[in-house]
Amino acid sequence: MPDVIVVGAGPVGMLLAGELHRRGVDTEVLERRPSAGAGSRAIGIHAPVLAALEPSGTTERLLADAVRVTRGEARSRGRTLGIVRFGELSTRFPFVATLPQESTERALAAAAPSPLRGAHVTAVDPRGARVRVRAGVGGRPTERDATIVVVATGGGGRGLVYRPDAVRVHTYRDRYLMTDVAAATADDSVAVVNLDPSGVLESFPLPEGRRRFVAWDERGGDDEPSARAGRLREAMILRGDAAAADAVVEAAAFGVRRAIAPRLRRGRVFTIGDAAHEVSPIGGQGMNLGLLDAVTLAPLLARWVQTGEAPEDALRRWEARRVRSARVAAVMASANTTVGRALPGGADALRRGVVRAMLLPPTGGIFARAYAMGFDSGA
Repeated sequence: MPDVIVVGAGPVGMLLAGELHRRGVDTEVLERRPSAGAGSRAIGIHAPVLAALEPSGTTERLLADAVRVTRGEARSRGRTLGIVRFGELSTRFPFVATLPQESTERALAAAAPSPLRGAHVTAVDPRGARVRVRAGVGGRPTERDATIVVVATGGGGRGLVYRPDAVRVHTYRDRYLMTDVAAATADDSVAVVNLDPSGVLESFPLPEGRRRFVAWDERGGDDEPSARAGRLREAMILRGDAAAADAVVEAAAFGVRRAIAPRLRRGRVFTIGDAAHEVSPIGGQGMNLGLLDAVTLAPLLARWVQTGEAPEDALRRWEARRVRSARVAAVMASANTTVGRALPGGADALRRGVVRAMLLPPTGGIFARAYAMGFDSGA
């Protein structure tokens, strides 16, 4: 019987498994996907995560391939409204590290045990001094016991732990189009947020001369792949990135939800990452929130396994801090989502004025710290 079963082999689950494994905890990872996901989703890793992962050597692996974004610029109609200067933050890593999520997963998985793939977990059942996990593996039902189980599945696995009405899920009216393309720019260390009456266009540098483009999209549009790509090209041309628009051949679409669980622990069962708290990806808070869940939980679980006694006070503090951090991240993400919506002329002018004022000293430094998750309890 393993000490810990981690359900989910995404970035959060693999980080937790790796942190437990290097502390000598017998850990098993169950993953529904038959292979590691190739989709490009979360790309930014913030300073608190980089600092927390440095002792394990994971930060060095991440930074070997990452772009270091030292500045963010808010623009509108060809003019700069303000600058977010990550390079001036008082932190060990004064930048946002960007790389495709598959590269992040590969760096995190280097220290973790290989997951059992094709394992569709259907139930997590606490039974006194152990927890039973029921799963289908290769189409055959199986049961596994562990001392502790951590659910790190993303939002789709929330039902393994919570009742349907226990976590309120808010679905925003916003929708976005996204693609990664080769794009020559004057400075590959700058992220750009271009505010336009028709909605925001965000642009983030990636390794190998590529950039991630994310554009606000009117709901109800044709969801056929070529139609999505066409709308994204139009948005990029309209909002100031005509040169890169020529390279767009496909575009993913995604919506935005918010869900903050009030509790992350039920006895020997824990929930972390998007399964516990889902926030808007606009602003890059979600994955980092989950990674900080994992890296701060790992030493507490290791202590529990090695001593045979749960560190109850420390676990209560961990839970309270992570819930508080999730609420802060949700507010930040919600504000970013609101600012990026399509607005008529007068409201757009007001938005430009507010953003310009917000990015001036001294509030500009506070905003940079908030965006880089400097107010997270794990920072």
